[in-house]
Amino acid sequence: MKDINKKRHSLSHLLAMAVLEKFPRAKLGIGPTIENGFYYDFDGIKISDEDLPKLEKAMLELIAQDLKFIKKNITTAEAKKIFSAKGGSALGGKNQPYKLELIKELIKNKKSITIYKSGDFTDLCAGPHVKSTKEINPEGFKLVKTAGAYWRGSEKNKMLTRIYGLAFETKKDLEDYLKLQEEAEKRDHRKIGKDLELFIIDETVGQGLPLWLPRGAIMRQVMEDFVLKEYLKNGYQLVRTPHIGSEKLFGISGHLDFYKESMYAPVEIENEKYYLKPMNCPMHIRIYQNSPKSYRDLPVRYTELGTVYRYEKSGTLHGLIRVRGFTQDDGHILCREDQLGEEIFRAVKLTKHILESFGFRNFKVALSVRDLKNKKKYLGNDKDWKKSEEALIKGIKEAGWNYEREEGEAVFYGPKMDIKTTDAIGREWQISTLQVDFNLPKKFDVFYTDKDGKKKQVFMLHRALLGSLERFVGILIEHYAGAFPVWLSPVQTRILPVSEKFNDYAEKILEELKNADVRTEIGESNETLGKRIRSAELQKIPYILVVGEKEKQAGTVAVRERGKGDLGAIPLKNFIEKIKKEISEKK
Repeated sequence: MKDINKKRHSLSHLLAMAVLEKFPRAKLGIGPTIENGFYYDFDGIKISDEDLPKLEKAMLELIAQDLKFIKKNITTAEAKKIFSAKGGSALGGKNQPYKLELIKELIKNKKSITIYKSGDFTDLCAGPHVKSTKEINPEGFKLVKTAGAYWRGSEKNKMLTRIYGLAFETKKDLEDYLKLQEEAEKRDHRKIGKDLELFIIDETVGQGLPLWLPRGAIMRQVMEDFVLKEYLKNGYQLVRTPHIGSEKLFGISGHLDFYKESMYAPVEIENEKYYLKPMNCPMHIRIYQNSPKSYRDLPVRYTELGTVYRYEKSGTLHGLIRVRGFTQDDGHILCREDQLGEEIFRAVKLTKHILESFGFRNFKVALSVRDLKNKKKYLGNDKDWKKSEEALIKGIKEAGWNYEREEGEAVFYGPKMDIKTTDAIGREWQISTLQVDFNLPKKFDVFYTDKDGKKKQVFMLHRALLGSLERFVGILIEHYAGAFPVWLSPVQTRILPVSEKFNDYAEKILEELKNADVRTEIGESNETLGKRIRSAELQKIPYILVVGEKEKQAGTVAVRERGKGDLGAIPLKNFIEKIKKEISEKK
Protein backbone atom coordinates (compact mmCIF):
# COMPACT_ATOMS: atom_id res chain seq x y z
CA MET A 1 0.00 0.00 0.00
CA LYS A 2 1.34 3.42 -0.95
CA ASP A 3 2.25 5.88 1.80
CA ILE A 4 -0.63 8.18 0.83
CA ASN A 5 -3.10 5.34 1.43
CA LYS A 6 -1.54 4.73 4.85
CA LYS A 7 -2.12 8.40 5.62
CA ARG A 8 -5.69 8.24 4.37
CA HIS A 9 -6.37 5.19 6.52
CA SER A 10 -4.86 6.87 9.55
CA LEU A 11 -6.97 9.97 8.94
CA SER A 12 -10.09 7.81 9.01
CA HIS A 13 -9.09 6.72 12.54
CA LEU A 14 -8.52 10.35 13.53
CA LEU A 15 -11.98 11.14 12.18
CA ALA A 16 -13.45 8.39 14.37
CA MET A 17 -11.62 9.84 17.39
CA ALA A 18 -12.95 13.33 16.65
CA VAL A 19 -16.51 12.00 16.30
CA LEU A 20 -16.28 10.03 19.56
CA GLU A 21 -15.13 13.14 21.40
CA LYS A 22 -18.31 14.89 20.26
CA PHE A 23 -20.59 11.81 20.42
CA PRO A 24 -19.17 9.45 23.12
CA ARG A 25 -21.95 6.91 22.54
CA ALA A 26 -21.47 6.69 18.78
CA LYS A 27 -21.24 3.21 17.28
CA LEU A 28 -18.38 2.65 14.85
CA GLY A 29 -18.82 0.97 11.46
CA ILE A 30 -15.84 0.76 9.11
CA GLY A 31 -13.35 3.39 7.95
CA PRO A 32 -11.48 2.34 4.78
CA THR A 33 -9.47 4.26 2.24
CA ILE A 34 -11.06 5.06 -1.10
CA GLU A 35 -9.83 6.76 -4.25
CA ASN A 36 -8.52 10.21 -3.26
CA GLY A 37 -9.48 9.86 0.39
CA PHE A 38 -11.33 7.94 3.07
CA TYR A 39 -14.63 7.63 4.92
CA TYR A 40 -15.97 6.33 8.21
CA ASP A 41 -19.48 5.06 9.03
CA PHE A 42 -21.19 5.90 12.32
CA ASP A 43 -24.42 5.04 14.08
CA GLY A 44 -26.02 7.14 16.79
CA ILE A 45 -24.87 10.58 15.63
CA LYS A 46 -26.72 13.59 14.22
CA ILE A 47 -24.45 15.60 12.00
CA SER A 48 -24.55 17.68 8.80
CA ASP A 49 -22.02 19.14 6.38
CA GLU A 50 -22.03 22.36 8.43
CA ASP A 51 -20.45 20.44 11.34
CA LEU A 52 -17.47 19.20 9.32
CA PRO A 53 -15.16 22.21 9.94
CA LYS A 54 -15.40 21.55 13.72
CA LEU A 55 -14.46 17.91 13.19
CA GLU A 56 -11.56 19.00 10.96
CA LYS A 57 -10.32 21.29 13.73
CA ALA A 58 -10.48 18.42 16.21
CA MET A 59 -8.50 16.21 13.79
CA LEU A 60 -5.84 18.90 13.40
CA GLU A 61 -5.45 19.01 17.17
CA LEU A 62 -4.98 15.24 17.21
CA ILE A 63 -2.37 15.41 14.43
CA ALA A 64 -0.42 17.99 16.45
CA GLN A 65 -0.20 15.54 19.39
CA ASP A 66 2.20 13.26 17.47
CA LEU A 67 0.02 10.21 18.22
CA LYS A 68 1.50 6.79 17.50
CA PHE A 69 -0.36 4.01 15.66
CA ILE A 70 0.41 0.78 17.50
CA LYS A 71 -0.63 -2.58 16.08
CA LYS A 72 -1.41 -5.55 18.29
CA ASN A 73 -2.45 -9.14 17.50
CA ILE A 74 -5.10 -10.31 19.94
CA THR A 75 -7.13 -13.42 20.71
CA THR A 76 -10.82 -13.84 20.02
CA ALA A 77 -11.62 -13.53 23.70
CA GLU A 78 -9.61 -10.31 23.99
CA ALA A 79 -11.32 -8.86 20.92
CA LYS A 80 -14.80 -9.60 22.25
CA LYS A 81 -13.89 -8.13 25.62
CA ILE A 82 -12.49 -4.90 24.13
CA PHE A 83 -15.59 -4.16 22.06
CA SER A 84 -18.26 -5.52 24.39
CA ALA A 85 -20.48 -3.47 26.70
CA LYS A 86 -18.33 -4.26 29.71
CA GLY A 87 -14.82 -4.01 28.38
CA GLY A 88 -12.88 -1.65 26.20
CA SER A 89 -11.44 1.78 26.57
CA ALA A 90 -13.36 5.00 26.85
CA LEU A 91 -12.60 5.81 23.22
CA GLY A 92 -13.27 3.22 20.52
CA GLY A 93 -14.12 0.21 22.66
CA LYS A 94 -17.17 -0.40 24.86
CA ASN A 95 -20.44 -1.53 23.38
CA GLN A 96 -19.50 -1.57 19.71
CA PRO A 97 -21.97 -4.03 18.09
CA TYR A 98 -20.73 -3.51 14.53
CA LYS A 99 -17.17 -4.37 15.58
CA LEU A 100 -18.45 -7.52 17.34
CA GLU A 101 -20.21 -8.53 14.12
CA LEU A 102 -16.96 -8.09 12.20
CA ILE A 103 -15.12 -10.17 14.80
CA LYS A 104 -17.59 -13.05 14.28
CA GLU A 105 -16.90 -12.90 10.55
CA LEU A 106 -13.13 -12.93 11.10
CA ILE A 107 -13.50 -15.99 13.33
CA LYS A 108 -15.70 -17.74 10.77
CA ASN A 109 -13.14 -17.10 8.00
CA LYS A 110 -10.27 -18.12 10.31
CA LYS A 111 -8.54 -14.77 9.94
CA SER A 112 -6.27 -13.20 12.52
CA ILE A 113 -7.62 -10.38 14.68
CA THR A 114 -5.63 -7.18 15.04
CA ILE A 115 -6.28 -3.82 16.64
CA TYR A 116 -4.62 -0.42 16.34
CA LYS A 117 -4.25 1.92 19.28
CA SER A 118 -3.71 5.66 19.04
CA GLY A 119 -3.68 7.36 22.42
CA ASP A 120 -6.92 6.34 24.15
CA PHE A 121 -8.53 5.18 20.89
CA THR A 122 -8.75 1.50 19.93
CA ASP A 123 -10.09 0.20 16.64
CA LEU A 124 -10.47 -3.23 15.07
CA CYS A 125 -8.24 -2.90 12.03
CA ALA A 126 -5.83 -4.84 9.80
CA GLY A 127 -3.91 -1.66 8.89
CA PRO A 128 -1.49 -0.55 7.66
CA HIS A 129 -1.07 2.93 9.15
CA VAL A 130 1.60 5.58 9.47
CA LYS A 131 3.84 5.23 12.50
CA SER A 132 2.87 8.64 13.83
CA THR A 133 0.52 11.51 13.03
CA LYS A 134 3.56 13.72 12.40
CA GLU A 135 3.80 11.99 8.97
CA ILE A 136 0.44 13.49 7.97
CA ASN A 137 0.39 16.90 6.30
CA PRO A 138 -2.28 18.89 8.23
CA GLU A 139 -2.92 21.00 5.11
CA GLY A 140 -3.40 17.99 2.84
CA PHE A 141 -6.82 16.77 3.96
CA LYS A 142 -10.40 18.02 4.08
CA LEU A 143 -13.74 16.60 5.19
CA VAL A 144 -16.13 17.12 2.29
CA LYS A 145 -19.58 15.67 2.90
CA THR A 146 -21.92 13.44 4.89
CA ALA A 147 -24.18 10.80 3.40
CA GLY A 148 -26.36 7.86 4.36
CA ALA A 149 -24.96 4.36 3.87
CA TYR A 150 -26.43 0.97 4.70
CA TRP A 151 -24.31 -1.18 7.00
CA ARG A 152 -22.31 -3.62 4.86
CA GLY A 153 -23.97 -2.13 1.77
CA SER A 154 -27.20 -4.10 2.29
CA GLU A 155 -30.58 -2.38 2.14
CA LYS A 156 -31.78 -4.91 4.74
CA ASN A 157 -29.45 -3.35 7.31
CA LYS A 158 -29.62 -0.09 9.23
CA MET A 159 -28.74 3.20 7.59
CA LEU A 160 -25.56 4.70 9.07
CA THR A 161 -24.04 8.17 8.69
CA ARG A 162 -20.99 8.22 6.44
CA ILE A 163 -18.47 11.07 6.60
CA TYR A 164 -16.20 11.45 3.55
CA GLY A 165 -12.76 13.03 3.52
CA LEU A 166 -10.14 13.86 0.90
CA ALA A 167 -6.43 13.43 1.54
CA PHE A 168 -3.31 14.20 -0.49
CA GLU A 169 0.39 14.61 0.13
CA THR A 170 0.38 18.38 -0.29
CA LYS A 171 -1.93 21.37 0.02
CA LYS A 172 -1.48 22.05 -3.70
CA ASP A 173 -2.57 18.52 -4.64
CA LEU A 174 -5.67 18.97 -2.50
CA GLU A 175 -6.45 22.38 -4.00
CA ASP A 176 -5.94 21.07 -7.54
CA TYR A 177 -8.31 18.21 -6.87
CA LEU A 178 -10.93 20.53 -5.36
CA LYS A 179 -10.72 22.76 -8.45
CA LEU A 180 -11.19 19.69 -10.63
CA GLN A 181 -14.23 18.68 -8.57
CA GLU A 182 -15.63 22.20 -8.85
CA GLU A 183 -15.31 21.99 -12.63
CA ALA A 184 -16.81 18.50 -12.60
CA GLU A 185 -19.83 19.80 -10.70
CA LYS A 186 -20.36 22.44 -13.38
CA ARG A 187 -20.29 19.65 -15.96
CA ASP A 188 -22.59 17.30 -14.04
CA HIS A 189 -24.60 15.63 -16.79
CA ARG A 190 -27.70 15.47 -14.57
CA LYS A 191 -27.83 19.26 -14.23
CA ILE A 192 -26.90 19.97 -17.85
CA GLY A 193 -29.32 17.28 -19.03
CA LYS A 194 -32.11 19.06 -17.19
CA ASP A 195 -31.07 22.57 -18.30
CA LEU A 196 -30.79 21.53 -21.97
CA GLU A 197 -33.94 19.38 -21.76
CA LEU A 198 -32.19 16.16 -22.83
CA PHE A 199 -33.51 13.59 -20.35
CA ILE A 200 -35.26 13.14 -17.02
CA ILE A 201 -35.44 10.47 -14.33
CA ASP A 202 -39.07 10.27 -13.22
CA GLU A 203 -39.75 8.63 -9.85
CA THR A 204 -43.22 7.57 -11.00
CA VAL A 205 -41.66 5.67 -13.91
CA GLY A 206 -38.95 4.23 -11.65
CA GLN A 207 -35.39 4.76 -10.48
CA GLY A 208 -32.63 4.11 -12.98
CA LEU A 209 -35.02 4.26 -15.97
CA PRO A 210 -34.27 7.46 -17.92
CA LEU A 211 -36.84 9.12 -20.15
CA TRP A 212 -35.43 10.80 -23.25
CA LEU A 213 -36.92 14.21 -23.99
CA PRO A 214 -37.25 15.30 -27.65
CA ARG A 215 -33.86 17.03 -27.78
CA GLY A 216 -32.04 14.18 -26.07
CA ALA A 217 -33.83 11.62 -28.21
CA ILE A 218 -32.82 13.31 -31.47
CA MET A 219 -29.21 13.58 -30.32
CA ARG A 220 -29.22 9.91 -29.39
CA GLN A 221 -30.76 9.01 -32.77
CA VAL A 222 -27.99 10.94 -34.57
CA MET A 223 -25.42 8.92 -32.63
CA GLU A 224 -27.16 5.62 -33.36
CA ASP A 225 -27.46 6.43 -37.08
CA PHE A 226 -23.77 7.30 -37.26
CA VAL A 227 -22.43 4.20 -35.53
CA LEU A 228 -24.83 1.86 -37.33
CA LYS A 229 -23.76 3.26 -40.70
CA GLU A 230 -20.11 2.69 -39.73
CA TYR A 231 -20.84 -0.88 -38.57
CA LEU A 232 -22.67 -1.77 -41.78
CA LYS A 233 -19.77 -0.32 -43.81
CA ASN A 234 -17.45 -2.61 -41.83
CA GLY A 235 -19.29 -5.82 -42.62
CA TYR A 236 -21.63 -6.11 -39.64
CA GLN A 237 -25.17 -7.42 -40.03
CA LEU A 238 -27.97 -5.74 -38.09
CA VAL A 239 -30.05 -7.97 -35.82
CA ARG A 240 -32.85 -7.31 -33.34
CA THR A 241 -33.72 -9.32 -30.25
CA PRO A 242 -36.60 -9.23 -27.72
CA HIS A 243 -36.43 -7.72 -24.24
CA ILE A 244 -37.23 -10.99 -22.49
CA GLY A 245 -35.96 -14.54 -22.83
CA SER A 246 -36.92 -17.93 -21.49
CA GLU A 247 -35.47 -19.58 -18.42
CA LYS A 248 -34.10 -22.29 -20.73
CA LEU A 249 -32.02 -19.77 -22.70
CA PHE A 250 -30.39 -18.20 -19.64
CA GLY A 251 -29.94 -21.64 -18.10
CA ILE A 252 -27.84 -22.77 -21.07
CA SER A 253 -25.85 -19.53 -21.15
CA GLY A 254 -25.04 -19.84 -17.44
CA HIS A 255 -26.51 -16.48 -16.46
CA LEU A 256 -28.90 -18.14 -14.01
CA ASP A 257 -25.92 -19.80 -12.31
CA PHE A 258 -23.42 -16.94 -12.28
CA TYR A 259 -25.36 -13.72 -12.93
CA LYS A 260 -28.71 -14.19 -11.22
CA GLU A 261 -28.08 -11.51 -8.56
CA SER A 262 -27.98 -8.90 -11.33
CA MET A 263 -31.18 -10.20 -13.00
CA TYR A 264 -34.75 -9.29 -12.19
CA ALA A 265 -37.26 -11.81 -10.92
CA PRO A 266 -38.96 -13.84 -13.67
CA VAL A 267 -42.49 -13.48 -14.96
CA GLU A 268 -44.49 -16.61 -15.63
CA ILE A 269 -46.20 -17.00 -19.01
CA GLU A 270 -48.19 -20.18 -19.64
CA ASN A 271 -46.28 -22.03 -16.93
CA GLU A 272 -42.90 -21.01 -18.36
CA LYS A 273 -40.55 -18.50 -16.72
CA TYR A 274 -39.20 -15.53 -18.65
CA TYR A 275 -36.49 -13.05 -17.59
CA LEU A 276 -35.70 -9.51 -18.66
CA LYS A 277 -32.49 -10.05 -20.57
CA PRO A 278 -29.27 -8.85 -18.87
CA MET A 279 -27.23 -9.40 -22.05
CA ASN A 280 -27.82 -9.82 -25.78
CA CYS A 281 -25.17 -12.46 -26.52
CA PRO A 282 -27.20 -15.68 -25.98
CA MET A 283 -29.82 -14.45 -28.45
CA HIS A 284 -27.17 -13.53 -31.01
CA ILE A 285 -25.82 -17.06 -30.76
CA ARG A 286 -29.27 -18.48 -31.47
CA ILE A 287 -29.49 -16.24 -34.53
CA TYR A 288 -26.16 -17.66 -35.73
CA GLN A 289 -27.46 -21.18 -35.17
CA ASN A 290 -30.60 -20.50 -37.20
CA SER A 291 -28.86 -21.89 -40.28
CA PRO A 292 -25.80 -24.14 -40.75
CA LYS A 293 -22.51 -22.33 -41.35
CA SER A 294 -19.50 -23.50 -43.31
CA TYR A 295 -15.95 -22.15 -43.21
CA ARG A 296 -16.87 -20.00 -46.25
CA ASP A 297 -19.58 -18.17 -44.26
CA LEU A 298 -17.22 -16.92 -41.58
CA PRO A 299 -16.61 -14.40 -40.17
CA VAL A 300 -20.15 -13.47 -39.12
CA ARG A 301 -20.46 -10.06 -37.48
CA TYR A 302 -23.68 -9.09 -35.72
CA THR A 303 -24.52 -5.68 -34.33
CA GLU A 304 -27.44 -4.52 -32.22
CA LEU A 305 -28.25 -1.54 -30.06
CA GLY A 306 -30.08 -3.85 -27.68
CA THR A 307 -31.77 -2.72 -24.47
CA VAL A 308 -30.91 -4.83 -21.43
CA TYR A 309 -31.91 -4.72 -17.77
CA ARG A 310 -29.71 -5.26 -14.73
CA TYR A 311 -30.47 -4.89 -11.06
CA GLU A 312 -28.50 -2.04 -9.51
CA LYS A 313 -28.96 -0.98 -5.89
CA SER A 314 -30.67 2.37 -5.57
CA GLY A 315 -27.63 3.86 -3.80
CA THR A 316 -25.43 3.15 -6.83
CA LEU A 317 -27.71 4.77 -9.45
CA HIS A 318 -26.32 7.97 -10.95
CA GLY A 319 -28.13 9.82 -13.73
CA LEU A 320 -27.28 8.19 -17.07
CA ILE A 321 -23.95 6.83 -15.84
CA ARG A 322 -25.48 4.01 -13.76
CA VAL A 323 -29.00 2.90 -14.68
CA ARG A 324 -31.21 -0.19 -14.51
CA GLY A 325 -32.34 -0.27 -18.12
CA PHE A 326 -29.83 0.66 -20.82
CA THR A 327 -29.02 0.13 -24.47
CA GLN A 328 -25.87 -1.87 -25.03
CA ASP A 329 -23.87 -1.10 -28.16
CA ASP A 330 -23.37 -4.78 -28.75
CA GLY A 331 -21.39 -6.56 -31.42
CA HIS A 332 -20.55 -10.24 -31.69
CA ILE A 333 -18.04 -11.65 -34.11
CA LEU A 334 -17.95 -15.40 -34.79
CA CYS A 335 -14.92 -16.50 -36.76
CA ARG A 336 -12.43 -19.25 -37.51
CA GLU A 337 -9.20 -19.54 -35.56
CA ASP A 338 -7.15 -18.27 -38.52
CA GLN A 339 -9.38 -15.17 -38.75
CA LEU A 340 -9.08 -14.15 -35.10
CA GLY A 341 -6.12 -11.76 -35.46
CA GLU A 342 -7.59 -9.89 -38.43
CA GLU A 343 -11.00 -9.57 -36.71
CA ILE A 344 -9.45 -8.14 -33.56
CA PHE A 345 -7.44 -5.64 -35.59
CA ARG A 346 -10.56 -4.59 -37.55
CA ALA A 347 -12.52 -4.16 -34.30
CA VAL A 348 -9.76 -2.07 -32.68
CA LYS A 349 -9.36 0.09 -35.79
CA LEU A 350 -13.13 0.72 -35.90
CA THR A 351 -13.19 1.56 -32.20
CA LYS A 352 -10.42 4.13 -32.62
CA HIS A 353 -12.19 5.76 -35.59
CA ILE A 354 -15.56 6.05 -33.85
CA LEU A 355 -14.23 7.32 -30.52
CA GLU A 356 -12.15 9.94 -32.35
CA SER A 357 -15.26 10.99 -34.29
CA PHE A 358 -16.92 11.74 -30.95
CA GLY A 359 -13.98 13.95 -29.98
CA PHE A 360 -11.81 11.66 -27.85
CA ARG A 361 -8.08 11.56 -28.56
CA ASN A 362 -6.15 10.17 -25.59
CA PHE A 363 -6.44 6.43 -25.06
CA LYS A 364 -5.13 3.85 -22.62
CA VAL A 365 -5.62 0.12 -22.93
CA ALA A 366 -5.75 -2.51 -20.18
CA LEU A 367 -5.13 -6.07 -21.33
CA SER A 368 -6.65 -8.54 -18.87
CA VAL A 369 -5.06 -11.98 -18.99
CA ARG A 370 -5.30 -15.13 -16.88
CA ASP A 371 -3.24 -16.02 -13.83
CA LEU A 372 -0.75 -18.57 -15.13
CA LYS A 373 -0.32 -19.96 -11.61
CA ASN A 374 -3.99 -20.87 -11.42
CA LYS A 375 -4.98 -22.09 -14.90
CA LYS A 376 -7.69 -24.41 -13.57
CA LYS A 377 -10.08 -21.51 -12.90
CA TYR A 378 -10.15 -20.61 -16.62
CA LEU A 379 -11.84 -22.25 -19.61
CA GLY A 380 -9.96 -23.01 -22.81
CA ASN A 381 -6.58 -24.58 -23.50
CA ASP A 382 -3.13 -22.99 -23.49
CA LYS A 383 -3.06 -22.77 -27.28
CA ASP A 384 -6.34 -20.82 -27.48
CA TRP A 385 -5.36 -18.45 -24.67
CA LYS A 386 -1.96 -17.77 -26.20
CA LYS A 387 -3.38 -17.17 -29.66
CA SER A 388 -6.13 -14.89 -28.29
CA GLU A 389 -3.72 -12.83 -26.18
CA GLU A 390 -1.27 -12.47 -29.06
CA ALA A 391 -4.07 -11.37 -31.40
CA LEU A 392 -5.29 -8.76 -28.89
CA ILE A 393 -1.75 -7.41 -28.42
CA LYS A 394 -1.21 -7.22 -32.18
CA GLY A 395 -4.46 -5.30 -32.65
CA ILE A 396 -3.53 -2.85 -29.89
CA LYS A 397 -0.07 -2.22 -31.34
CA GLU A 398 -1.32 -1.81 -34.91
CA ALA A 399 -3.71 0.87 -33.62
CA GLY A 400 -0.66 2.70 -32.25
CA TRP A 401 -1.68 2.32 -28.61
CA ASN A 402 0.27 1.28 -25.55
CA TYR A 403 -1.21 -1.12 -23.04
CA GLU A 404 -0.85 -2.32 -19.50
CA ARG A 405 -0.93 -6.06 -18.92
CA GLU A 406 -3.11 -7.00 -15.94
CA GLU A 407 -2.28 -10.53 -14.78
CA GLY A 408 -5.15 -12.50 -13.30
CA GLU A 409 -7.77 -9.87 -14.30
CA ALA A 410 -9.28 -11.88 -17.16
CA VAL A 411 -12.70 -13.39 -16.61
CA PHE A 412 -12.84 -17.18 -16.62
CA TYR A 413 -14.02 -17.43 -20.24
CA GLY A 414 -11.28 -15.49 -22.05
CA PRO A 415 -8.84 -12.55 -22.22
CA LYS A 416 -10.07 -9.03 -22.92
CA MET A 417 -8.99 -5.48 -23.62
CA ASP A 418 -10.61 -2.39 -22.09
CA ILE A 419 -10.14 0.95 -23.83
CA LYS A 420 -10.07 4.04 -21.61
CA THR A 421 -10.07 7.68 -22.59
CA THR A 422 -9.76 11.01 -20.80
CA ASP A 423 -12.31 13.79 -21.01
CA ALA A 424 -11.83 17.55 -21.35
CA ILE A 425 -10.85 17.98 -17.70
CA GLY A 426 -8.56 14.96 -17.50
CA ARG A 427 -10.86 12.38 -15.92
CA GLU A 428 -10.43 8.82 -17.09
CA TRP A 429 -13.40 6.81 -18.40
CA GLN A 430 -13.49 3.18 -19.46
CA ILE A 431 -15.48 3.09 -22.71
CA SER A 432 -14.96 0.09 -24.99
CA THR A 433 -14.41 -3.60 -24.37
CA LEU A 434 -13.26 -6.38 -26.68
CA GLN A 435 -13.57 -9.84 -25.14
CA VAL A 436 -12.58 -13.28 -26.40
CA ASP A 437 -15.07 -15.93 -25.22
CA PHE A 438 -14.35 -19.67 -24.96
CA ASN A 439 -17.46 -20.25 -22.82
CA LEU A 440 -20.65 -19.52 -24.77
CA PRO A 441 -19.50 -21.29 -27.97
CA LYS A 442 -18.92 -24.37 -25.84
CA LYS A 443 -22.20 -24.10 -23.88
CA PHE A 444 -24.30 -23.64 -27.03
CA ASP A 445 -22.17 -25.92 -29.20
CA VAL A 446 -21.52 -23.16 -31.73
CA PHE A 447 -19.67 -24.59 -34.72
CA TYR A 448 -19.04 -24.44 -38.43
CA THR A 449 -18.06 -27.16 -40.89
CA ASP A 450 -14.56 -27.03 -42.35
CA LYS A 451 -13.60 -27.87 -45.94
CA ASP A 452 -13.47 -31.57 -45.01
CA GLY A 453 -17.00 -31.47 -43.63
CA LYS A 454 -15.88 -31.74 -40.00
CA LYS A 455 -17.39 -29.71 -37.14
CA LYS A 456 -15.12 -26.98 -35.76
CA GLN A 457 -15.91 -24.75 -32.79
CA VAL A 458 -15.93 -21.04 -33.58
CA PHE A 459 -13.98 -18.31 -31.85
CA MET A 460 -16.29 -15.63 -30.45
CA LEU A 461 -15.58 -11.96 -29.79
CA HIS A 462 -17.82 -9.67 -27.72
CA ARG A 463 -17.42 -6.07 -28.87
CA ALA A 464 -19.05 -3.25 -26.87
CA LEU A 465 -17.71 -0.16 -28.60
CA LEU A 466 -19.67 2.62 -26.89
CA GLY A 467 -20.67 0.34 -24.02
CA SER A 468 -23.97 1.52 -22.55
CA LEU A 469 -25.40 4.21 -24.81
CA GLU A 470 -26.91 5.98 -21.79
CA ARG A 471 -23.57 6.06 -20.00
CA PHE A 472 -21.76 7.21 -23.15
CA VAL A 473 -24.20 10.12 -23.58
CA GLY A 474 -23.61 11.05 -19.92
CA ILE A 475 -19.86 11.07 -20.56
CA LEU A 476 -20.31 13.17 -23.72
CA ILE A 477 -22.43 15.72 -21.85
CA GLU A 478 -19.70 16.14 -19.21
CA HIS A 479 -16.87 16.08 -21.77
CA TYR A 480 -18.42 18.94 -23.78
CA ALA A 481 -20.21 20.56 -20.81
CA GLY A 482 -23.30 20.47 -23.04
CA ALA A 483 -21.66 22.51 -25.83
CA PHE A 484 -21.74 19.67 -28.37
CA PRO A 485 -20.10 19.82 -31.77
CA VAL A 486 -22.51 20.92 -34.50
CA TRP A 487 -23.15 17.40 -35.86
CA LEU A 488 -24.29 16.19 -32.43
CA SER A 489 -26.18 19.26 -31.22
CA PRO A 490 -29.91 18.58 -30.83
CA VAL A 491 -30.62 22.09 -32.18
CA GLN A 492 -27.96 23.30 -34.60
CA THR A 493 -29.37 26.76 -35.32
CA ARG A 494 -31.97 29.04 -33.79
CA ILE A 495 -33.51 31.79 -35.91
CA LEU A 496 -34.33 35.03 -34.08
CA PRO A 497 -36.53 37.51 -35.98
CA VAL A 498 -35.92 41.05 -34.73
CA SER A 499 -39.68 41.54 -34.51
CA GLU A 500 -42.91 39.84 -35.58
CA LYS A 501 -42.72 41.69 -38.93
CA PHE A 502 -39.94 39.32 -39.97
CA ASN A 503 -41.59 36.04 -38.94
CA ASP A 504 -42.36 35.23 -42.60
CA TYR A 505 -38.68 35.59 -43.55
CA ALA A 506 -37.72 33.48 -40.52
CA GLU A 507 -40.17 30.78 -41.69
CA LYS A 508 -38.59 30.81 -45.15
CA ILE A 509 -35.12 30.34 -43.63
CA LEU A 510 -36.47 27.58 -41.41
CA GLU A 511 -37.80 25.69 -44.43
CA GLU A 512 -34.53 26.02 -46.38
CA LEU A 513 -32.43 24.85 -43.42
CA LYS A 514 -34.71 21.88 -42.79
CA ASN A 515 -34.54 20.95 -46.48
CA ALA A 516 -30.73 20.96 -46.04
CA ASP A 517 -31.12 18.55 -43.05
CA VAL A 518 -30.07 21.19 -40.53
CA ARG A 519 -31.86 20.90 -37.19
CA THR A 520 -33.28 24.34 -36.54
CA GLU A 521 -36.05 26.25 -34.78
CA ILE A 522 -37.45 29.76 -34.58
CA GLY A 523 -37.05 31.55 -31.26
CA GLU A 524 -40.25 33.58 -31.22
CA SER A 525 -40.93 35.44 -27.98
CA ASN A 526 -42.11 38.70 -26.48
CA GLU A 527 -38.68 39.10 -24.88
CA THR A 528 -36.15 41.63 -26.13
CA LEU A 529 -33.68 40.46 -28.79
CA GLY A 530 -30.85 40.66 -26.26
CA LYS A 531 -32.64 38.33 -23.88
CA ARG A 532 -33.45 35.90 -26.68
CA ILE A 533 -29.81 35.83 -27.76
CA ARG A 534 -28.77 35.17 -24.18
CA SER A 535 -31.32 32.37 -23.87
CA ALA A 536 -29.98 30.69 -27.04
CA GLU A 537 -26.43 31.01 -25.71
CA LEU A 538 -27.44 29.37 -22.42
CA GLN A 539 -28.95 26.53 -24.46
CA LYS A 540 -25.46 26.19 -26.04
CA ILE A 541 -26.89 26.32 -29.57
CA PRO A 542 -23.98 26.43 -32.08
CA TYR A 543 -25.41 29.10 -34.39
CA ILE A 544 -27.85 31.96 -33.73
CA LEU A 545 -29.29 33.56 -36.87
CA VAL A 546 -30.71 37.06 -36.37
CA VAL A 547 -32.94 38.39 -39.16
CA GLY A 548 -34.41 41.87 -39.69
CA GLU A 549 -35.05 44.34 -42.50
CA LYS A 550 -31.46 44.39 -43.83
CA GLU A 551 -31.19 40.60 -43.87
CA LYS A 552 -34.60 40.20 -45.54
CA GLN A 553 -33.73 42.69 -48.30
CA ALA A 554 -30.29 41.13 -48.92
CA GLY A 555 -31.28 37.44 -48.46
CA THR A 556 -28.74 37.06 -45.68
CA VAL A 557 -28.62 36.03 -42.02
CA ALA A 558 -26.67 37.76 -39.23
CA VAL A 559 -24.70 34.90 -37.71
CA ARG A 560 -23.53 34.51 -34.13
CA GLU A 561 -21.31 31.46 -33.60
CA ARG A 562 -21.01 29.85 -30.19
CA GLY A 563 -17.65 30.75 -28.63
CA LYS A 564 -16.77 33.27 -31.39
CA GLY A 565 -19.57 35.82 -31.29
CA ASP A 566 -20.84 37.96 -34.17
CA LEU A 567 -19.67 36.82 -37.64
CA GLY A 568 -21.72 39.47 -39.45
CA ALA A 569 -24.22 39.03 -42.30
CA ILE A 570 -23.76 35.98 -44.51
CA PRO A 571 -25.80 34.95 -47.58
CA LEU A 572 -28.08 32.10 -46.52
CA LYS A 573 -26.70 29.82 -49.25
CA ASN A 574 -23.14 30.36 -47.99
CA PHE A 575 -24.17 29.69 -44.39
CA ILE A 576 -25.86 26.43 -45.38
CA GLU A 577 -22.68 25.33 -47.19
CA LYS A 578 -20.60 26.24 -44.12
CA ILE A 579 -22.72 24.36 -41.57
CA LYS A 580 -23.21 21.30 -43.79
CA LYS A 581 -19.44 21.05 -44.21
CA GLU A 582 -18.99 21.17 -40.42
CA ILE A 583 -21.65 18.51 -39.94
CA SER A 584 -20.17 16.16 -42.56
CA GLU A 585 -16.63 16.58 -41.19
CA LYS A 586 -17.87 16.14 -37.59
CA LYS A 587 -15.83 19.07 -36.35
